[in-house]
Formats: sequence, C-alpha cells, structure tokens
Amino acid sequence: MTDVSYAESARVTTRVTWVGAVVDALLGVSKISLGWVTQSHALIADGIHSLSDLGTDALVLVAARVSREGPDAEHPYGHARFETMATLALGGVLLLVAGGILWDGIDRVRSGQAAITLTHWAFVVVIISIITKEAIYWYTLRAARRVGSKLLEANAWHSRTDALSSIAVLIGLIGVWAGYPVLDAIAAALVALLIAKIALTLLWESIQELVDRALPVEESARLHEIAMAIDGVRDIHHMRTRTMAGRTLMDIHLEVAPGVSVSEGHEIGCWVAAAIRKAAPHVADITFHIDPENDEVMEIQGPTALRPLRQDVEVALRHCWSPWIDQTTTFQLHYVQGRIDVDVGFADDMPAVSAEQLKTAASTLAWLGQIRVWRRVSAACPQ
Repeated sequence: MTDVSYAESARVTTRVTWVGAVVDALLGVSKISLGWVTQSHALIADGIHSLSDLGTDALVLVAARVSREGPDAEHPYGHARFETMATLALGGVLLLVAGGILWDGIDRVRSGQAAITLTHWAFVVVIISIITKEAIYWYTLRAARRVGSKLLEANAWHSRTDALSSIAVLIGLIGVWAGYPVLDAIAAALVALLIAKIALTLLWESIQELVDRALPVEESARLHEIAMAIDGVRDIHHMRTRTMAGRTLMDIHLEVAPGVSVSEGHEIGCWVAAAIRKAAPHVADITFHIDPENDEVMEIQGPTALRPLRQDVEVALRHCWSPWIDQTTTFQLHYVQGRIDVDVGFADDMPAVSAEQLKTAASTLAWLGQIRVWRRVSAACPQ
C-alpha cells in the first residue's frame, strides 16, 4: 500500500514509462542499424523485439491516464481498476515472453545455431543491452514501489526480460566460443522459468484484486484497534476492506450508545474515519455505518426482524395513550434489542402520568420496550 495520491502515481508512472520508451526506441534502432551493417539477422530480430516493447509502454501510458480519472456515473469508485486490468495484461505478456525464450532456446539447440553471430560486435551489443535494460528495470521498480503501482512494477519486469534474455544470449555466445552450445539452452530455460514465476505472481495478485481480496489480517487488526480507540465506539462489526490499484476501500459498522443523537453518532464516525486515514493514508474511501447495537443477527434474519417505523409507532402510541397525550407530546424512538424504547416528552401543563401506567396501557404492543417520561419546562419570558 502507498500514501501517494492517484494523480501523483499516474504522473510518476507516465514520466518513468516515457523514459523507458525512449531507451527502448534507441536500443531498437541501434540494434537494427548494426544488424543491417553487419548483416546479422539475429541482431535485427533483437532490435525489432526491443521496439516491440514500445507497445507495452503505450499500454502503460494509456492505463495511467485512464486510471487517474475521477468517479463518474458509471464508475462511482473511479477508474483505478483499469490499472489492475493493464497489469493483468502485462502479466500475460510476460508469460508469453517466458514461453518464447524457452522455445527459442530449445530451437537453437536443435538447429545448432547461436543466437547471434560470434563477433566482437555481438558481445558489445549484448553487454550494452544488459546494462541499459537492467538500469531501466531498477529505475522503474523504485518508482513502482514508491507509488505502489503494480502496473509500473509489471512494466519494470518487462524491461528486465530484455536484460535476462540478453544474458541468456551472452551465455550462449560464451558456450559457442568454448565449444558448449548446450549452455545456451540451459541459460534460456532458467531465464524463462524466472520470468514465468514473476508473470504468474503478477497475474495472481491482479486476479486477487479484481475479486476484492481483503487487506492482510495484521493490517485489518491494526485498523480495527485504531477505530476502537475513538471515544464513543463501543464495538465494531462488518469491517470489510478491498484494494484497488494500491488503494484501500473500507466499509465499517460502528456500534455506539443507543441514546446518542444522529449527529453525535455521525461525528463519532467522522473521528474514526479521520484516525484511520491519518494512520493509513492508503485507505482512500471509508463508508461507516452507525449502529445502536450489533445488528448482524437481524440482517441475517431479514425483513421478519424489522420493527415498525415512526409513523406507525406514533399512531399506535397515541391510540393507547389518548387519555394522557395531545398534539404537543413528543416521542424519541430507540431501536435496540429487537424492541423500540420510547422517550415521551410532555408539556409541563399536561396531567401527570408514570411510565408504568403508559406501559400497562400499551401492553398489547409486542415491539414496545422501555418507556421514559420527561417534561418540557417552559421558562418565563421577561416582560
């Protein structure tokens, strides 16, 4: 996870990818030019392979631009998942590259031909390619880790495939020079397996993100502790997280005292959200739900556990308590433990009545819980 914003991540990804694209273009043109001069078809093919990397660079640039776009009607959580999809595509490309390197190595052993004609220029070009692409790999990987971009990390590894394949070619050249051409196939196989392992890791992580994998247990427990430390939070349930291009989306149910007002409960939730964002800036979106109790059981039971809403409650209470109330009487309702507790507010000029009397008069209402009676005292206005 990262503390960098979507926009900053996209800017870094774009800048680093353009640097890599320029290097790919220079390497491709250089190899093709040298191959043309030396009449090396292998060098020309390797140059075309370097130029083909511009295709994945273009994919990264497009994904970085699209993923930075904000939410809209069709994508209320933004477009960051486009980065995940592009990472998935790059993982697939790496897997194909691994298969190609392995097949090419086997084919060279069968044909008895080296990857590049054995000349001093072949060694020079291969060594320059290794150094250059390895430098681009580390440059891109450091940026990927700084902004938490799996897409940029995948592109870093795609750059490294050139360095690794060139290493395999170099080992093959040494093998040809020493009279052991089989070294070419062995090196190609090892490189292919390494690239395949990285590709499968990227594919697996991208798929896990697309199916809304939660944060690691340790990180979830830390965020749970942060929320519980806020004054007014009694308990937490239904805490759910999912990741999106290095950012985290969170849903959390906060249990507070049943008697608090709506505004107080909301303020407690705002404090929880602020504390979590301060401790974990990668949490980009927090949706909190304020509960007077643990409502997991009621949600499992479904609509049969629902209690009547205010309009029906007031009609029933006014019918049962008609001798003691009028239009000025107020009701505050608390939905707890499967019942409805009622705070009844009387004007100070209304007849006195106890909670016990009201409870007895409304004994037929199965959903009625505790009753609390209070009176509104009118202050005398100065003349």
